[in-house]
Amino acid sequence: MTEQFETLIIGGGLSGLTAAHKLRIHSPEHRLCILEKSAVAGGVIRTHRENGYISEIGPHGFLDNCPESRQLLLETGLDKECVRAPLINFVRYVCQNGRLCCIPQTPKKILMAPLISWRDKLRILSELWTKPIQGEPTVAKWVAHRFGPALLPFADAVFTGTYAGDYNELTIDSVMPGIRALEKEHGSVIRGLITRMWRAKRSGQPSKKLQMPAMTSFPGGMSRLNERLAEELTPGVDILFNCGVDSIARRDAVWQVTSEGGIHTARNIILALPVNAALRLLQGMEPASPVKAIPEAWIVTVVLGFAGGSSLPPGFGYLTPEQEARFTLGTLFSSNMFPGRAPEGHIVFETLIGGRRHPERLELDDATLTRLALQEAREILNLTGEPTYSTVLRPEGGIPQLGRGYPQLLAWRDKLVQDTPGLFISGFGWEGIGINDMIKTADRAVAALLNASGTEEHQTEIKRVYF
Repeated sequence: MTEQFETLIIGGGLSGLTAAHKLRIHSPEHRLCILEKSAVAGGVIRTHRENGYISEIGPHGFLDNCPESRQLLLETGLDKECVRAPLINFVRYVCQNGRLCCIPQTPKKILMAPLISWRDKLRILSELWTKPIQGEPTVAKWVAHRFGPALLPFADAVFTGTYAGDYNELTIDSVMPGIRALEKEHGSVIRGLITRMWRAKRSGQPSKKLQMPAMTSFPGGMSRLNERLAEELTPGVDILFNCGVDSIARRDAVWQVTSEGGIHTARNIILALPVNAALRLLQGMEPASPVKAIPEAWIVTVVLGFAGGSSLPPGFGYLTPEQEARFTLGTLFSSNMFPGRAPEGHIVFETLIGGRRHPERLELDDATLTRLALQEAREILNLTGEPTYSTVLRPEGGIPQLGRGYPQLLAWRDKLVQDTPGLFISGFGWEGIGINDMIKTADRAVAALLNASGTEEHQTEIKRVYF
């Protein structure tokens, strides 16, 4: 069977669903179809609901500081459903020497907090006169060079929490390209930020008050985002499930896609897939990709619920630097973050295990994982009695690790899209791994498609670091 479409979207995760939604918004008559290999839409976003407890197999939320994400919520009506936890009100912790150290979120409070010595704080100011490292330094090497080794445990915690990764493998050019560009242009990150503020003031732009974003989710969990976007699609017509794609090829100015459901043709295709899945389908394209695949980190989540008598510290949770030599990567205080995550009078938290440094721990059975996670939690948290609930959640996908060669991979993708009519690429791991990253790249892909152009020009974003 051969079907003709204007656009085929390969992948029914958040990127593919967002692309379909945007096409419908801006071109209502556009004939499109999503090809999804699994039986449900959603990709890496999955919510687990059991016995009154709500936990996440994938991302737990997204920050509300992304215009594209805010617009998507408005267009779908989800802005009236979402729940928010402002970072300014919800502290986070880093586990140091077996105790939780609160990490303030505002510059003044960070400066005054007794996290590092005053000598190390003064060392940070020397960043103004520190020359940039050449090449592609790892995050660990870059942080130590620019700000001093005292900040390494905190940088470790940040990138462990974000990527479940190893900051000795992640590179600063890959994970924070905006900051790296600022450093190279001005010779200093601090000087670059000051210059940007000064230029904005000179140009007459209104000064922006420093505002902390909020973590955003939904009463029933993050899967509501995918469910709402999928409501716009008719199964069997606009989205085909259990329809994994085997190959793509461009013939006679038309794309031919071979899938488990047959052969489909379209003028355009949007690869809305995780990086490695997209690279597998692009293997025959010229020029060839600089890499066949990028590393991934996998995690497992142990969810534990307790009745009255046990309590959690205020805030989102804590992260554990590798130097602590603990079993877990960190813990999210789920029942603190959003209402309704546990039955009345109960608490629930989610402990993360594995990551790039310790993939061997993923091979442990559920009983062992639960026992070791509980043992460590008792050492740090105020827990009494036995858990009233526990489960182990294993995701279906890994987290792309953005290391050496990643900027070159993005440059290859951009050139490939620019030189290949009707090809557009977005998805998990292209330009980031967050919910906001996926929505932004899908939004840009659709804008480029409707403008009959390649990738749109966009300024490299300077991302703030939030614990």
